[in-house]
Amino acid sequence: MNALHTIDYVIVAVYLVVVVAVCIRVTRRHPDADELFLAGRTLGAGVIGLSLFASNISSTTLIGLPGAAWSTGISVANYEWMAALVLVFTAVFVAPVLIGRRITTVPELLEQRFDARLRRYLSGTSLILSVFLDTAGSLYAGALVLMLFVPGLSLGPTCAALAVFAGIYTAAGGLRAVAYTDVLQSLVLLVGSAILFVLVFAEFDYSWAQVLARVPAEKLSLIRPLDDEALPWLGTLLGLPILGFYYWTMNQYVCQRLLGARDIGTAGRGALIAAALKLLPLFLMVLPGAMAVALFSDLERPDTVFPRLIGHFAPPGLAGLMLTGLLAAIMSSVDSALNSASTLVICDFVQPRRPKLDARALARLGRYTTLGMMFIAALWAPAIDRFPGLFAYLQQAFAYVTPPLVAVFAAGMLSGRLSANAAFAGLITGHGVSAAWFVATQLGWVKVHFTVVAFLLLVMTLLACALWQALLGGTVTDEQRLAVDASQVEPAPLAVRRGAAMLTALTLVLVIAFW
Repeated sequence: MNALHTIDYVIVAVYLVVVVAVCIRVTRRHPDADELFLAGRTLGAGVIGLSLFASNISSTTLIGLPGAAWSTGISVANYEWMAALVLVFTAVFVAPVLIGRRITTVPELLEQRFDARLRRYLSGTSLILSVFLDTAGSLYAGALVLMLFVPGLSLGPTCAALAVFAGIYTAAGGLRAVAYTDVLQSLVLLVGSAILFVLVFAEFDYSWAQVLARVPAEKLSLIRPLDDEALPWLGTLLGLPILGFYYWTMNQYVCQRLLGARDIGTAGRGALIAAALKLLPLFLMVLPGAMAVALFSDLERPDTVFPRLIGHFAPPGLAGLMLTGLLAAIMSSVDSALNSASTLVICDFVQPRRPKLDARALARLGRYTTLGMMFIAALWAPAIDRFPGLFAYLQQAFAYVTPPLVAVFAAGMLSGRLSANAAFAGLITGHGVSAAWFVATQLGWVKVHFTVVAFLLLVMTLLACALWQALLGGTVTDEQRLAVDASQVEPAPLAVRRGAAMLTALTLVLVIAFW
């Protein structure tokens, strides 16, 4: 790879200085608990949309997507356009309930619908996923890139350095610092990725015909056969909506931006902005990875595709800009995950047990929690190197853990008959089946694609809930039903519903074009 030049290092340094300056300005507000966790519920639509996009883009796009596209083809982009559809659904149907109930965490809604056990269960599971998948995955990705460009770095210390930098400004400034720096980071990474796409496309003389001639046809198709090992069409149809629903609707790591919105309309518009942006990774990250098949044949790990593209094709200055964009993506995911983890610990575990703590004390505990989570994630991140790839590590873990959570959440929202005892027993049963299936898969006894497994686990959990309801019985109070009754909250504005329809049509056109 080409070595970085002085101007590249200057650009990276300027970015770091700007991030620190933004954080210092935000921390002058001396945030209390509401400011630390939800930015005082004053975030605008643009900040929400860009922050949602930036928070997600690190662990599942800049490193994972190009690598997966290089090894298996562009079908990996199905995760992106499916996310757009889920965000559209969230903008119209879910955001009004979340904002209307004035909750601080998503698990709080499960307590209102069921009881405190379900709240703690979802919160605890989300904490584990946030620290060991989202935060650790982002730290690993960032360290991997820096090691390729800066000789002499080792994995563990580099992960620790990234964690300290993101952890300190997250603990100091809370969600507002996270959201505002995410806006900067999303713009940087979009510009950097767009430039890289142009540079890689130039290797094919800006001719799509050349791309078709030099890249195998199966790597340029979104919808793959049923026996495809990477992502069969059945998994796209049945499994991806489940994984996407958890990530974009139930995951505190993501929903915290929506919960910090000024009102229902703002939350809906923010979700639609994020949905529109999620259509871009196909062009900016996935297609360059697929094109790299014709450019690189000697890669040992798919996760090195993106930094190799930067090192080979970016001239001085542009390499620094794109490396800055990648670091921005890493930081945005780490800060978001740390802030959400802190929110879950304080609001779902500490505050219910110590209700007399004032807002300042809760904020102080939140900062300590953020730093603690940072330490745990930094210790775990190097272990991800033992997995076959970052994208596989993230998606397969979500596929086994989240479907039972989605099943109980959806059943609680849609059915007024499911009792708290039946829901809790069904959730335990679903995760028991999930654990057994995972073990059987690792031992080679069962071979079903993990996206299809996600759907089957959802169905099994729903059946378990129905069975436990018949065995245990139990009643649902009017207050519990009203907690998720959409008629009790303001609906999404007409402009949001129209925007949702337009984005849905645009997504379908995109899928058909790359079918």
